[in-house]
Amino acid sequence: MPESPETHVIDYRAAEQLLAARDPRGAVKLLDSVIAAHPENTAARLLRARAFFAAAQLRPAELEFELVLEREPDNAFAHFALARTYERSGRPEQAQRHFRLAAALDPKPEYVKAARFDADGA
Repeated sequence: MPESPETHVIDYRAAEQLLAARDPRGAVKLLDSVIAAHPENTAARLLRARAFFAAAQLRPAELEFELVLEREPDNAFAHFALARTYERSGRPEQAQRHFRLAAALDPKPEYVKAARFDADGA
């Protein structure tokens, strides 16, 4: 039986629930079919990036966050999450750049704190 658009919506919602329940690998499995059917779906890619990050699959997470940012360069959350990914990968200079972009796009307290604008006088 072919998958319907409704199946993909259900899989996406189920993946959100799996990620919330701390099963990122299960979420990735569900999202793989959604993204295969709808590669342009940025929301699904962002959710899969978050799932990769939660599963400590940092390189796949980085690639997904970067793809989201190619499509949505003003996505503050994606900049912040990519920065966290770089930080966990031991790349603080790249992380700092994206923390600052996130804070500039959306001055949420956690973004501003992570950006550490006062740390070097910038």
